[in-house]
Amino acid sequence: MNKQVEGIIVSSIAGFYDVQTSNGIERTRARGIFRKNKQKPTVGDRVKIQLDEHGMNYLVEVYARTNLIGRPAVANIDQVLLVISAVEPEFSLQLLDRYLTFFSWQKVAVSIYLSKADLVSAPQLTEIKQNLNYYAQLGYQVVYNWEDFAQNLATIIKPNQIWTLAGQSGAGKSTLINHFKKSLKQKTAAISSSLNRGKHTTRTVQLFHIGHGYLADTPGFSAIDFTPIKINELCNYFVEFKRVSSSCKFRGCQHLKEPKCEVKNLVEKKQIKQSRYDNYLLMRTEIEHGRLPEYLK
Repeated sequence: MNKQVEGIIVSSIAGFYDVQTSNGIERTRARGIFRKNKQKPTVGDRVKIQLDEHGMNYLVEVYARTNLIGRPAVANIDQVLLVISAVEPEFSLQLLDRYLTFFSWQKVAVSIYLSKADLVSAPQLTEIKQNLNYYAQLGYQVVYNWEDFAQNLATIIKPNQIWTLAGQSGAGKSTLINHFKKSLKQKTAAISSSLNRGKHTTRTVQLFHIGHGYLADTPGFSAIDFTPIKINELCNYFVEFKRVSSSCKFRGCQHLKEPKCEVKNLVEKKQIKQSRYDNYLLMRTEIEHGRLPEYLK
């Protein structure tokens, strides 16, 4: 006798979908209707499956997603642990702002983890921490010690929440997830110094149980596409811009050449970081031109 149960897709390999249900993991296939409707089930999807006593389990429904992020993608992400390296690849405020703005657009909360802090000099680390302190004041959790964070992660992740790692290739995501999940043996790769980029070492997406929720292991993606964002909405994804925009003279102020703009006022007073404003302008240009700028390809 067939019955239907609900669950979460925790891995996808060669047309098979492993679904975590209340009774354990069930391996399933997608019915042809998904292909016909050009709908591809994705890791993180909340689904309904039909169990067959002969082992022919099928996905029968994929519930609406809150988001779909990454390449390969993960659905329904609640929180991102953004891994930013101190060196190899070089620490970059521009890259950090790109990630934070992208995830703000996707309505996903972000914690920032600084990796490879032991590979830079004390003065360099002090400068990086001074920069990151600005983001901590904005409300982002900034993590320097993965051991303390890992000990608390099981209680931080809420039931059925999906967390994912993100960050540039080579920043140390696979190394970090090895710490989180000792049984996982992800191969780590040396940095390609000629490109200052890492080689992708993670090929598929999987969700792993951490506490009562899940942690996704995903490949890094260094290029983020902002072109789908409406240009007049971009400023809303800079949290400090949005907080003070009600004090601008003009409603819908874009913080460019408008008079009595509170954002520009606070930039001049150094209460808003100059690099944040400069990166905002770069992103606007990118959206206007409808393509990634050459320096980020």
